[in-house]
Amino acid sequence: MDTLIDAVALKDRLDSARETGRRTVLLDVRWALGDPHGHDHYLREHIRGAIFVDLATELAGPAEPSRGRHPLPTPQQFQESARRWGINDGDAVVAYDDSGNMAAARLWWMLRNAGFRSVQLLDGGLAAWRAAGFELAAGAEQPAPGTVTLSGGAMPAIDAGQAASWGRRGLLLDARAGERYRGEVEPVDPRAGHIPGAVSAPTTGNLQPDGRFLPPAELRERFERLGYRAAVPTAVYCGSGVTAAHEIAALEIAGFPAALYPGSFSEWCHSASNEVITGAAPYGEDAASN
Repeated sequence: MDTLIDAVALKDRLDSARETGRRTVLLDVRWALGDPHGHDHYLREHIRGAIFVDLATELAGPAEPSRGRHPLPTPQQFQESARRWGINDGDAVVAYDDSGNMAAARLWWMLRNAGFRSVQLLDGGLAAWRAAGFELAAGAEQPAPGTVTLSGGAMPAIDAGQAASWGRRGLLLDARAGERYRGEVEPVDPRAGHIPGAVSAPTTGNLQPDGRFLPPAELRERFERLGYRAAVPTAVYCGSGVTAAHEIAALEIAGFPAALYPGSFSEWCHSASNEVITGAAPYGEDAASN
């Protein structure tokens, strides 16, 4: 199944559901760093039929220094959430947010990792739906409980031990903003900088000005400029494993496989034994000049 679906195709699918007999579950993942009011935004307006997904409590377990700010929930916990959203085996799922899919991609990756293949991102998110002039609704939606069966481990992932040496043998992409990568600012984590060997690749570079993903050819060019090669294993991290999933989606659109480091920098920087690099070079300015 394609990673993305556009607003017109989604509207057509929803309108023809009675004829085709195939259900599409819409999931609204309204979340952004520094904005805890996603549910309020959802209640004001959302795509009719969409179910709100709380990233902080349903797409993550409790924060732990040893696992990061948004550790993955257990497979059982995630299956319980997916059933609460009304997902059954055989359904199609479309996830969206109002921030270029920066949050919705986390749900996309988690469902894919759980073995659920029929999941897509609404390209451009809620903004694209609005721009098309399609109907919006207010208030809460109450789905009937679902019966989906999920597993885990279907998507490639790495841990801190692998991240430590990844830059020496592969391509490690840092999906955070450039100023956080360089260590100029750090709004949430206790240390500023990046994992040794990582290359700065902000997720904002995956998007067009309207919040839609760049076309596949442009994404391929972007990641090749950053060092992607078919023979080089690629992994991605961010602050807490949320926007890194957006980079995984962009890489998939480009036709490139990549692994996610779920704990990401928030896990990495809490261990005093893990080195943190500042500056624009993967191994620091001194290493870059040697």
